[in-house]
Amino acid sequence: MNILTLNIKQKYFDEILSGKKTHEYREIRPTNAKRYITYLCCGKEYKADEELPEDGEIELKPIRYDAIKFITGEYKGKRPYIVVEAKEAEVAILTDENGEDITYEYQGEEYIAAQIDYTLGKVLEKHIK
Repeated sequence: MNILTLNIKQKYFDEILSGKKTHEYREIRPTNAKRYITYLCCGKEYKADEELPEDGEIELKPIRYDAIKFITGEYKGKRPYIVVEAKEAEVAILTDENGEDITYEYQGEEYIAAQIDYTLGKVLEKHIK
């Protein structure tokens, strides 16, 4: 089983556990992209930290996870966690009020702002203090 591990605030942890929160959103940045996506360009798939071709349209493809392990609490000892089914993942390019792609610069390179949306399913496992 392919499991993504994420830290989460207690409020959202409780909402997922109760079934109130059914989606988890994470911003995709150059520093974390390899956890969330691969790139499709010119019929080839590239890992997030590989060099992409200069020409050709680039598509962001979500990495498929079977479940997400959400961990909360202080960074010491055995922390509470839940493992939740990841039903679906979708990448969205973020746009401004004019519908233009939002871009930012990181280490001299320009990036398009994006986020990943995980649709959450049932709780598969839980460990609560």
